[in-house]
Amino acid sequence: MTKKHIETALVNAGRSKRYTQGSVNSVIQRASSLVFDSVAAKKAATAGRASGELFYGRRGTLTHFSLQEAMCELEGGAGCALFPCGAAAVANTILAFVEQGDHVLVTNTAYEPTQDFCTKILAKLGVTTSWFDPLAGASIADHIQPNTKVVFLESPGSITMEVHDVPAIVAAVRRVAPEAIIMIDNTWAAGVLFKALDFGIDISIQAGTKYLIGHSDGMVGTAVANVRCWPQLRENAYLMGQMLDADTAYMTSRGLRTLAVRLRQHHESSLKIAEWLATHPQVARVNHPALPGSKGHEFWKRDFLGSSGLFSFILNKRLNEAEFAAYLDNFDYFSMAYSWGGYESLILANQPEEIAAIRPDAQVDFEGTLVRVHIGLENVEDLIADLEAGFGRIA
Repeated sequence: MTKKHIETALVNAGRSKRYTQGSVNSVIQRASSLVFDSVAAKKAATAGRASGELFYGRRGTLTHFSLQEAMCELEGGAGCALFPCGAAAVANTILAFVEQGDHVLVTNTAYEPTQDFCTKILAKLGVTTSWFDPLAGASIADHIQPNTKVVFLESPGSITMEVHDVPAIVAAVRRVAPEAIIMIDNTWAAGVLFKALDFGIDISIQAGTKYLIGHSDGMVGTAVANVRCWPQLRENAYLMGQMLDADTAYMTSRGLRTLAVRLRQHHESSLKIAEWLATHPQVARVNHPALPGSKGHEFWKRDFLGSSGLFSFILNKRLNEAEFAAYLDNFDYFSMAYSWGGYESLILANQPEEIAAIRPDAQVDFEGTLVRVHIGLENVEDLIADLEAGFGRIA
């Protein structure tokens, strides 16, 4: 069979007859105990418990297997571990590969809970963390230590949206620390706009809460691993009791079917709004990977298949407390909320000192208030009018 285009793969991945049993979508199989018809059946299930045989609810049901198979097809992995949220996926995937005395190297633009896990949990276990600039490229080799076990990427970076030169980073790490495990938080790209494992990364992690679910009504984490790392990740996640309920696994699989068309619209709308913001007199800079001038844009253009709806921009001035509230409290279509990736548009803002506080070993290069937006599926003209009204409140 010829290789499927991504749109076709998203519609069909994980939908074999075993999982759909005559319906369009995969079945929802809720189970803790799974019954064996004979001693021979129990032995067969035990032998195949790590490879898709029904064994015990914590190992998964048909609903979970369908999603795992789909994620492996979409991201090119040997196996997919499922977690109750993205933070659990990050924490447990790192934990699966480190022990006392090890070192992890993390981009200093990583998601804040990822940073906190390293400094507050790993530190107690005797695992040290250091940080590298997201634009380091091949010079990341200078940060590798003899005991570096994990190199953790996130591209684009959280909030400030820097894009890594992943081929240069991977080549440098493999040259000086060939056994190190390279992981990436690949949530912004939904695992399909950037095919991490094709670039030599070992494990692609997502908060599927965002684009995979797509409707802001469920939480899930995924970690798709290559053949080298899958057995260790699989067994460690199982021993740590990590699992996902069948209903959320079903919702995630269902979300995959519309992911291509949603991402296409997020890309188109966010780029139009980013281009409009780039010409606005009250905006100092726009951090959108698909926009020329954004940090790492050349790497996005070379390596990514598109963009999603999340980006940020920096105002010309630092808003005072009254302006900050007037700006954020009165939007019609942009809601204030954590997370992103649903059909709705969202907005949050941070002062430069707040960003500086979550940038280990780095300095921020701006003085104005930073605004992060997720561009949803509403009409672009309505969203631009909403943003323009916001600028009017702080003029």
